[in-house]
Amino acid sequence: MDATPATADTDLFIIGGGINGTGIARDAAGRGFRVCLAEQGDLAGATSSSSTKLIHGGLRYLEYYDFRLVREALQERERLIRLAPHIIWPLQFVLPHENAVRPAWLIRLGLFLYDHLAGGRSLPGSRGVKFPSLPFGSALKPGVSRGFVYSDAWVEDSRLVVLNAMDAAERGASIRTRTRVTSAHREGAHWHVDMENTTTGARSHLVARALVNAAGPWAGDVLHRRIEVQTKKDVRLVKGSHIVVPRLYEGEHAYILQNADRRIVFTIPYEQKFTLIGTTDVPLDKIETPPRISPDETQYLCDSVNHYFERTVSPSDVVWSYSGIRPLFDDAAKSASAATRDYVLDIDKPRGEAPLLSVFGGKITTFRVLAEHAIAKLAPEIEDAPQEWRRAWTATAPLPGGDIENAHFGTLLTEIRTRAPFLTDAQALRLGRAYGTRIWTLLGGAKALADLGEDFGGGLTRAEIDYLVTHEWAETAEDILWRRSKLGLHLSEAQQALVAEYMALRVAATA
Repeated sequence: MDATPATADTDLFIIGGGINGTGIARDAAGRGFRVCLAEQGDLAGATSSSSTKLIHGGLRYLEYYDFRLVREALQERERLIRLAPHIIWPLQFVLPHENAVRPAWLIRLGLFLYDHLAGGRSLPGSRGVKFPSLPFGSALKPGVSRGFVYSDAWVEDSRLVVLNAMDAAERGASIRTRTRVTSAHREGAHWHVDMENTTTGARSHLVARALVNAAGPWAGDVLHRRIEVQTKKDVRLVKGSHIVVPRLYEGEHAYILQNADRRIVFTIPYEQKFTLIGTTDVPLDKIETPPRISPDETQYLCDSVNHYFERTVSPSDVVWSYSGIRPLFDDAAKSASAATRDYVLDIDKPRGEAPLLSVFGGKITTFRVLAEHAIAKLAPEIEDAPQEWRRAWTATAPLPGGDIENAHFGTLLTEIRTRAPFLTDAQALRLGRAYGTRIWTLLGGAKALADLGEDFGGGLTRAEIDYLVTHEWAETAEDILWRRSKLGLHLSEAQQALVAEYMALRVAATA
C-alpha cells in the first residue's frame, strides 16, 4: 500500500556523500526541502578525496572543444574562491613548452580563450616566459628554454565535501555516514529505502518523495542492482593515481607538463614539505576496492617529471600515493583522456510515480552549479515541493568558515594571531586554512596551548579531534589523518597509533 504524503519521512533521499551528493543536499536544504543523505563510508571517502585538488576551468578540455564546460568551470572558479577562501586559493601554473607535443601558437590561442571565456576574472592573465628565469625555470633542465604561466586555484577537496555536508545539516538535512542503501523501490509517489549501518549492522527504513543517485563510481550499481531502474546512460570508470615525493623545487607555483602521449601531468607544492604529482588515466572494467596505483603508473609519473626536471625522481622516492576512480559519463570516446568531464543529469519518472535523478560524471569545480541544475530538473517532479524551491541561493552564500571579511584569508590570519597568540605561526596557518572562521568554535575559550589538550603530533590536539568528531562526522583515525587533514604525512606511525587509540576510546565511550 502506498504511503500517503503525510507519512513521507523526507522529500529528497540522496545516495552518496561525495561532492555532488553533499552539494545537492546543501542546495536542497537551503530551499526548504527535507533532505536525508546516506554515504556508505566516510564523507569524501572515495573519488572526492582523490582528485588533483584543483579548482580550474580545464585548459586541456579546450582541445576537445568543450567550450561550454570550460566557461562554466571558470565562472565557478571565481565564485568558489569567494565562497571558501580558507580552503580555496589562487595557484600559478608554469607550462614548459615543447613544439613536438603542441605548437606554440596553439598554446597561446588556448590560453587566450582561457583568459577570456569566463568574462570578468580576479586572477592574473596568462603570459609567456623564457627560461632560465627565477623562480619558474630553476627546477627545469637547461634545454627547456621557454613556456607559459597562467592561473587557476587549489582546493582542499575532502574538506570542501565536509563543508557542504555541514551547511546542509545546519539547514536541517540528515547526514548519515557509514550507511549503505541496500535497496529501494517505488510505491506510487514514494520511494521506500532500506539501509544498513556498515559499522553496527543496524537496519533502517525510510520513505521519500524523490531519490537522487549521486553514488559516483557506484551509480551504475545502484541503478541496476539496488533499485533496478533501466537506463541507457552509464558511467565510464577511469582510475587516476597520484604520488607524493619530497619537495622537488622552491616556490609556490605548480607545473603542467605535456607528455608525448598528449596527456598532461601536474606537479604541485603539497603540505609544505612535499610535491604532489598526477594524474594518470587508466580505464577500468570494474570498481577496484580500494583502488591502488600500479608500478606502471608510478613509473609513468616519474618519467614525466624526469623529462623536464633537473632533479630526477624514482619510485623509491614516493612517500605516499593515492588513487581514485573517476565516474565519467560514458560518451563513447575512444580514450579515457578524451572522455568528457561534463556532467549529465538523468530523470526517471514513470507516470504517477516518484522521480529518480541520477548524476553521471562531473568535476569538483562544477559541483555547485551541477546541484543548481539538479534541483531545477528534479523539483518540478516532486509532489508538494516547497514553494521556495526556485530560489537559487548558493552562488553568494559562503561555505562554513568562509565568511571572512572581503573573502581575504590574510584578514582572518591576522585576527587569529591577535586573538590566539599562543598558537605558533604554523598552527595558526594550518587551523585557519582548515577551519576558517570556525576556528573559534574549535578553540573555544582556550587561553593557552595546554587548554587544547594532548598534542598527538603535528599540532593535532585533543580539542581538534573532538571538534572533528562532534561537527564533521569523523569516526576513525583515517578520517582525521587522511581526509579531514593530511596530517598522516607528518605524524610518525607511533603518533598515528595514539590517534587511533584515542578514537577507539571515544567510540567505546559512546557505544
